[in-house]
Formats: sequence, structure tokens, C-alpha cells
Amino acid sequence: MTNLSSSETPSRLARFMDSDVLHSFLRSPSAMIAAFITLVFILAALFAPLIAPYNPFDPAQISLWDGKLPPSFAGGDDRYFLGTDNQGRDMLSTILYGGRLSIIVGLAAVFLGMLMGVTLGIISGYLGGTFDAVIMRIADVQLTIPGILLAILINGIGRAFLPVDVRDEFAIYVVIIAIGLSDWPQFARITRGATLVEANKEYVASARVIGLPSWLIMVRHLLPNVLRPVLVLATLGLATAIISEATLSFLGQGIPPTTPSLGTLIRVGNEFLFSGLWWITLFPAIALVILVFSVNLFGDWLRDALNPKLR
Repeated sequence: MTNLSSSETPSRLARFMDSDVLHSFLRSPSAMIAAFITLVFILAALFAPLIAPYNPFDPAQISLWDGKLPPSFAGGDDRYFLGTDNQGRDMLSTILYGGRLSIIVGLAAVFLGMLMGVTLGIISGYLGGTFDAVIMRIADVQLTIPGILLAILINGIGRAFLPVDVRDEFAIYVVIIAIGLSDWPQFARITRGATLVEANKEYVASARVIGLPSWLIMVRHLLPNVLRPVLVLATLGLATAIISEATLSFLGQGIPPTTPSLGTLIRVGNEFLFSGLWWITLFPAIALVILVFSVNLFGDWLRDALNPKLR
């Protein structure tokens, strides 16, 4: 038994090393660079408390006397490499913590939209009938509304139902729900299309013949076979969700200014831009652009690599 498992392990590794996706990745410098930059951002977000020179949430490490200091390389204090914001917070630390918050919000929003969209898409494509017609018409109507406007509407409604004294505390969750609910139709339509193709194949017909219930067929057989295009859309949707969070926060409809995110940092810095405090807006904006561009570039490669027609 031991010999059999040991012989299977190299063969699985060999199949992975010979896969078209891995070869495509290794032959694409742009994909490798984008994946590396994205990984660096994610690791920096995860380990922000260990990497950041200061904790922007700790009042003991913040001094208003140190507010609006320029970067150290532009004649500022050597303690603050990228300068400080109007509250005296170290810009490098706030960008690390802000990127962490933006990535968490983006991932959670994409997961919510994917969970809702994939569930409704599989049920619609497999069952069809009235349920399919109703869900797809709702998705069509929602797709005619710009996603950011719908997110602003949902976010405003959610904040209106919350008491004033807890709005800032629950602002992150409201933003996640708003972005997730605005993105589910795209996942639903792609999942429904893939389900319609897979539902006509022989393995699904065999599952019906042996008497498997519909929910088990959808979960065990259809779901694994429709996830490929969904994962590509989720990768591209992560960049969109991060931009949506930054847009909501920049418009004052998202994360409160006391909680650093890339969007709130850009909004706060924009108020002081014409006062010569360029670093408060510039550095968070550069971090946001690099992060979104890298995720988009990696998502474009993944879409092409997983498309058999482009191989």
C-alpha cells in the first residue's frame, strides 16, 4: 500500500508540471509579474501588524504634532519615510493597513456575490421554467444599472436602517453587502450558461437515472464543472470590488475616515491636495493603481489560459 501511494505522488506532481496552465504561466512574464505583485500585496495585508512601522489604530503611536509631515526623502522627518497624514499617522503604515482593509472588503464582497450568483445560476440552469425566467429577468434589470450606483443605493439604504451611533462600526459590513449584491448577476448568468451546457451531458443523465436527488446532482456533479469560468470572473471581480470600495469611500459613502482604507486615504488627501500636501493622496493612489492593475492583468491571463479555444 505504501509503494502504491508513493508511486502515485510523483505522477500527480508530474501531471501538474506538464499542465498547459502551468506552461502558459511560465511562458508569460506579465502573468508572473502580476502574480508576484498581487502576492506581495496580499502578504503585506496579512502581515501588516508585523511589517508596519506604526499602528494607525493605536492613539499612543499617533501625535497631532507630527501631522502633515512630508516624506523623509523630501525633507521630512526620518521616522516617516512616506510622510504623515493630517492626523499624524504614518503614511506607510496607513497604506499597509488600508490595503489590508481594501483587500478584505474586496474578497468578502466577491465571495458574497459569487455565492449568491452561483447558487441562483445553477438552480436556474438546471430547473429552468418559471424560476429561471424570474431570476434571469431580475439579473437583466439589475445589469442595466451601473454597479457603483447600485452599490451606493444599497449602501445608503443599509446605513439608513442602522442607528447613528453604530453606523461607523458596521460600515465595513454594509459596504461588503452593497458591493456583493451589485455583482451577483454576472456570476449568475455565467453559471447558468455553463449549467445549461453541462446538464445535457451523459454523466448528468446517468445521475438522474440512478435516482440521485436534484440538489445532489447540482452540488456533486454540476458545481465542480462550472467553476472554471466563475473563478476567472471572481479574479477579475476582485479588482472591480476593490475599485468599488475605494469609490464608495472616496465619495464618503463607504469606510469612515477614522478607519484607513485606500479609498478613505485618497479622499482625505484630496482635501489637502491644493495645500501642497501631495503625498497624502499620491502614495495611496499609486498603491491602489498597482494593486488593481496587477489583479486585472493576472485575471486576463487566467481567462486566456483556461479557455481551450485560445490554446
